[in-house]
Order: sequence, then C-alpha cells, then structure tokens
Amino acid sequence: MITERKQYELFGYVIFEKVKIETPFKIPNPVPNEACFLYMLEGQIDYQIQQQSISVPVNEAVLLKCGSYFSQMKSNELSKNNQIVFVHFHPEILKKIYETDLPKIFQQPKLANQNIDITPINTDFLIQKYIESLLFYFDNQILINEDLLIIKLKEIILLLCQTKNAPVIQQILSQLFSPTSFTFKQVIENNFYQHITIDQLAQLTNLSLSSFKREFKKNYDDSPANYIRNKKLEKAAELLLISDERITDIAFDCGFNDLANFSTLFHEKHNQTPSNYRLDQIAK
Repeated sequence: MITERKQYELFGYVIFEKVKIETPFKIPNPVPNEACFLYMLEGQIDYQIQQQSISVPVNEAVLLKCGSYFSQMKSNELSKNNQIVFVHFHPEILKKIYETDLPKIFQQPKLANQNIDITPINTDFLIQKYIESLLFYFDNQILINEDLLIIKLKEIILLLCQTKNAPVIQQILSQLFSPTSFTFKQVIENNFYQHITIDQLAQLTNLSLSSFKREFKKNYDDSPANYIRNKKLEKAAELLLISDERITDIAFDCGFNDLANFSTLFHEKHNQTPSNYRLDQIAK
C-alpha cells in the first residue's frame, strides 16, 4: 500500500517521484514507453520482468527497460517499509529538452541486445550525492521550477553515462526511440494477476475502454471482468493445492486486494471456502 507519494511533473509527465510503500504490495508497470531509474532509500524490493528477477536492497539502484508491459515490483518478505526514488525517462520529454542534440547514450548501440530488460546501477559517490540533492528538493518544493527539473534530469543522464555499465545502460535507453510492440493478447495474458483495473489494462493496449471491451470480447468471447476474475480464481485454486502459502498471500499474489471479497468469489465458484477447498483436495 502506498502511504506517501511526492511527484514533480515536466511538460505534463511525471519525471521525479518519491514513494513510501508498506508491505505487502505488487505494482505493475503501467507506462509502456519509458525507462525508469529506481533507487532504494529504505527497505528492499524484488523486480520481476518476464523470466528475469532481481532484488534491489537499500542504497542500490536499477535501470528498467522501456516498453516493458510485463514488469512488476513486489515487496520483499523481509522488508515491511520501503521508500523509493524514481526518475522517469520519457522519449517525448527527452526530445524536447535536447531538441536535435540527443546524447550518444540514447542512440542505437552498434551491438544492440534486445534481451536486456533491467540492469543494476553502480551507486557511486556522485549518484549518492545526486539522490541527496533530489531529497532536498522533495523537502523544499517551493524551490522547484521547470528549468531546475530539466537540469536535474540532464544531470542523472550524464551520471549514467559515466558509470561502469554505461554500454548496457545505452542498450536500454536507446530503445526509448524504438519501443517494442506487443500484441493485444500478450498484454492481457501477462497482466491477469496484476493489481490493476480494467481501465488501466485498456490504457496498456492503447485503446479506449469501449474499444478495449470489444477487442477483448472478440479474442476471449467473454467480458474482461468475468474472464480475468475466473483466471485469478483458477490460479488461486492451483496455488492452494501446490503451495503452503497463507490464503491471504495467495489471494494477494493472484490479484485480490481484499481477502473477504476473494473468499466470497471463491465460494461462489467452488461452493467451498478456500481453506475447506485446500483440506478437501488434499484429503483426496
């Protein structure tokens, strides 16, 4: 659960944000065409992108690939409170602030590797000082203006260019200007168990809500709400049998925020409570 969020926008896009989150949480990446620098101020999170996962402990940072519909950020079981700083890289903003003089780090590398989705960042002295400066401005919002936001955005880009893994960073950032396209069904099926609304899912497919519902009906012969709810309940039933996780955790992992609502829906589908379903199936 997000308990506090401070954001700064530039030309209508969120560029900098500081977020405090209590466990448990699982947050999908709702913005397909961007890259994101993530720095852990407190706690530890686990990031999952398709088949790749990485843990980000306190005082460490990662850069995430643009165009990743399929990423999710999940709380680490050992960390109850988490505080994170994000810097977002939007191609529209970068083109605007650099005009025709984009830094080399955004240009296509000679040996592009399309399989890199996430990379750790070497949080050296300069990166640490940069984060400290952002925290100062988050605490002194009256000092913020458009020119300062542009300077701070350009500053982190310059620092990333100087890190040890700059070639890998270039492979990720260059894709901001050639984002990967995903099919409608890929987007849907990689977000079945996410904590997002139908409206947000429609946004990921770049369709209006009415067009999204029509396309969904054409592909799955069902409404989005009914089909996705059933997929979540099927997954929950499977996990009840093959794992020892608590029912609360299973419900959360399958995309249910409310245990009472999950139990009601599960009973409607299986005519049993989740706990009785687990006991009966094991007994068989």
